Amino acid sequence: MRTIGLIGGMSWESSAEYYRLINETSKRRLGGHHTVRTLMLTVDFGEIEALQHRGEWSLLGDKMAEAARQLQAGGADGIVLCTNTMHSVAAAIEGAVTIPLLHIADATGAAIRQANLNRVGLLATRFTMEGEFYRSRLTSRYGLEVLVPSASDRALVHTVIYDELCHGTVRAESRRSYERVIDTLAEQGAQGVILGCTEIMLLIDGKSTSLPVFDTTRLHAEAAVEWALG
Repeated sequence: MRTIGLIGGMSWESSAEYYRLINETSKRRLGGHHTVRTLMLTVDFGEIEALQHRGEWSLLGDKMAEAARQLQAGGADGIVLCTNTMHSVAAAIEGAVTIPLLHIADATGAAIRQANLNRVGLLATRFTMEGEFYRSRLTSRYGLEVLVPSASDRALVHTVIYDELCHGTVRAESRRSYERVIDTLAEQGAQGVILGCTEIMLLIDGKSTSLPVFDTTRLHAEAAVEWALG
């Protein structure tokens, strides 16, 4: 059994979900009292968030690389970065350690292809929706067309993530706003929607949406367990 090294704290609410999902998946796969081995290093999200909004991505890469090195030194066999947005510095992590980074977009892309979809919407932070690092990986590796909301809807989705979900605040009006954005993506031809920020699963569960949802938090956690079990 391999040991999963988790870089968490971005935010701690979603990192707690990772830990729950990894252990639930382990129990389902192994039975009894068994679980896979994990290590978690939690960063200070206040510092990370400030650097994100200042555009200090090189420094953020350095911080994620250092976290990965600490996990490898602690015995981790692979790295799970418990956030979508910070995969923008995935190369810095991969260059800092000799163990693999289990990329969140790969778990997501594989699930979408398994569902036989080829055009999906993406809800995430502004950095993920507007950057190329995430969408281009889904396109180049999985042949997916990725649609993003309008500029005003991207701003709404981003604000809800940072001002509400990262603080554990879940509001019915925000859920309705997200459902409206999903409806708009469906009108534009999306066949499913990626919950491309690990906090969105706190708000949207897919039961009342017009499209099937792909919860990156759950998909990433489950893929990590399968990798750990070999």
